[in-house]
Amino acid sequence: MNNLRHMSVFARIVESGSISAAAEALELSKSVVSQHLKTLETDLGVPLLKRTTRRQILTPAGEAFYAKCQQLNQLAQDAWEEAQRTQSEPAGKIRITAPHALMGPLIAPVIGELMQRYPSIEPELIASDEQQNLMQEGIDLAIRVGHSPESNYRQRRIGTFRDILCGHNTYVKGTEPSTMRYIANRWQGKQIHHELRHKTGDSSQVLEFTPACTVDSVYTTLAMLESGAGIGLIPDFLLTSQSHGLVEVLPDYQLEAVPIFALHPYQSGLPRAAAVVLEAVETKLISPE
Repeated sequence: MNNLRHMSVFARIVESGSISAAAEALELSKSVVSQHLKTLETDLGVPLLKRTTRRQILTPAGEAFYAKCQQLNQLAQDAWEEAQRTQSEPAGKIRITAPHALMGPLIAPVIGELMQRYPSIEPELIASDEQQNLMQEGIDLAIRVGHSPESNYRQRRIGTFRDILCGHNTYVKGTEPSTMRYIANRWQGKQIHHELRHKTGDSSQVLEFTPACTVDSVYTTLAMLESGAGIGLIPDFLLTSQSHGLVEVLPDYQLEAVPIFALHPYQSGLPRAAAVVLEAVETKLISPE
């Protein structure tokens, strides 16, 4: 690594015309710049410059070596500028994961709009109700329901939604809630416990169920409820847009709001493409259509 620094300083000495001018350009002392040159020539075992008090001349070996140093500096400059461009114009691959309930109605439409605005981004969307390991799976941004325990990831709350306990009106009408068949998503487990508070806040009801059917996605839950198979939880943003005869089991009561968090593994800030996605998702949550 020090060799690269020596080579860069050597190239600046040649381009500046003297050690003094190079030291000024690099904001280093003359002795430090001289030491870089001396160390480089010692390690190489060949003189690179012939110097007098008034001028310096490259040796034949120095000319060939300087050409390579120029290429090295240009590569470094190109890499620097390319990295900066990715922070000014969103571009490149980005892997995003979210639960099925959020991916279809929320994340995917946002990504679709961003791809039209920024054609250089290359998103990969992973819909999963299982929490992915961000580092092992190479995920840049995860949108999750509820706070996550992983302490090594950066996370912040970006919005909320509310699950609605509902079923088809033909099934719910005239049926005691505690006797209804419950359609559970796999993440809910084998025993269901819901505490719903009155919308005025002055009372609550507790309902407990053993699932009559377990499914692996919110969309399967939705299909089962629409068929009249039972009751279950549907996020409010899905119920309002795709109700299909679904009604709330206890319309005067509601479950607690559920927080939505964004997680990422970057300690010094998100890449530009991921930052743009996160901003658009958060805006969508705050201002739903």
